[in-house]
Amino acid sequence: MRKLLLGTAAVAMGLAMSAPANAQVSLDLGGHFKGYVTWVDQDTDATTDERSLDILRETEIHFTGETTLDNGLTVGFHAEADVDDGEFAQDESYLYMSGTWGRVNFGSEDGAAYLMQVAAPSADSNIDGIRQYVQPVNYSLTTFGIANAALVTAINAEGFDYDNDLSGDNDKITYMTPVFNGFQAGVSYTPDAGNTTGSRSLNGVNRDDQNDTFGEAYEGAVRYEGQFEEVGFALGAGYTHVENEKDNNTGVDDFQEWNVGLDMDWGAFGIGVVYTENNNGRDTNDENETWVVGADYTTGPYKLGVSWYNNETDVVAANTIETDRFSGGVVYTYGPGMTFRGSLGYVEHDITGAADVEATYALIGTQVNF
Repeated sequence: MRKLLLGTAAVAMGLAMSAPANAQVSLDLGGHFKGYVTWVDQDTDATTDERSLDILRETEIHFTGETTLDNGLTVGFHAEADVDDGEFAQDESYLYMSGTWGRVNFGSEDGAAYLMQVAAPSADSNIDGIRQYVQPVNYSLTTFGIANAALVTAINAEGFDYDNDLSGDNDKITYMTPVFNGFQAGVSYTPDAGNTTGSRSLNGVNRDDQNDTFGEAYEGAVRYEGQFEEVGFALGAGYTHVENEKDNNTGVDDFQEWNVGLDMDWGAFGIGVVYTENNNGRDTNDENETWVVGADYTTGPYKLGVSWYNNETDVVAANTIETDRFSGGVVYTYGPGMTFRGSLGYVEHDITGAADVEATYALIGTQVNF
């Protein structure tokens, strides 16, 4: 969630080097399993069909080592690995330091715009949350009315969510202030947002000014959490600017994205709204806007939720896609870090100059955090 100016990072590292060498590092193993039995009925192209009943899952292993030194400085390391599809692939890997002055993250981790982003309530956060972990619809089976393999690849990789993570897990520095009377701010710097290879180790630095690739990324975010009479709320906003290197081709531009969100809780009820937009990294076909509205109600171990997601994007000339997704569901907590989840959803894509694409789905599953 954070990373800092180089000067502050250097100060923090200096504090660590001067601290007494008598602290013990605690090592923790964690992660999660998200598994669902899924039914789906979706539009497909003329030559394929979907499997109506299937199993979907997403699994991660987390490694954390942390210690607090005698001078109050907390130093830790966190790594995550995806363990599905027969692989054990690194997802995140970073060092963090924190104290009364705030927190610094250094390495492969999301930036401030995502880490401080306010999310709306959801039916099941794995399906319709700020970041989609499970996608019941197989978009490689649809034509989307246009020949756009890149779009289908992006949907299958990222899903339909609203996380502001343009810089991804690329190596970066993030700094987040301590919380002052409910207010917090954060900034991030990524040297190369187009580098997805992780640590370069002995490979030297990255190339610069590569045609049609993205380079330096700058992020800033603010968040305020407070209470007004009986209503608790979280209000936040964030902005990301990613430079396009050697912008000499028609239609390509710096990538820019921003978000604003409000989440409110009154007793057992919660409601929230989020708006985010980006320019698709282009100066033509550059509209990409998303609205999310959600509400939930908690009673005992049950949480009932509904949400509406709307996205409108220009992907190629003369083709605008407007997506509406409606979700409703229930989450039941049956143990510490353990939940049963069930949800229903309907998604429709309205495509200019082509037939609509629709899908209806139901999911029943469990999540176990360990």
